Amino acid sequence: MAGKPKASKSKRSSILFKMVSTAGTGYYYLARRNPKQKPEKMLFSKYDPVVRKHVEFKEQKLSS
Repeated sequence: MAGKPKASKSKRSSILFKMVSTAGTGYYYLARRNPKQKPEKMLFSKYDPVVRKHVEFKEQKLSS
């Protein structure tokens, strides 16, 4: 069945990374960012349920 050729999908430009707790609990969030728009590393204050308080989370490369 020869139909229309499929349009190629564009590759997603955003990267997936871990936001790791600075409290040292090992708890992390997964996040996504576009390195072309935000080249600097991200730093957020988010809730860590292990220590039950808000702590800073730093960007870390996702191991694959």
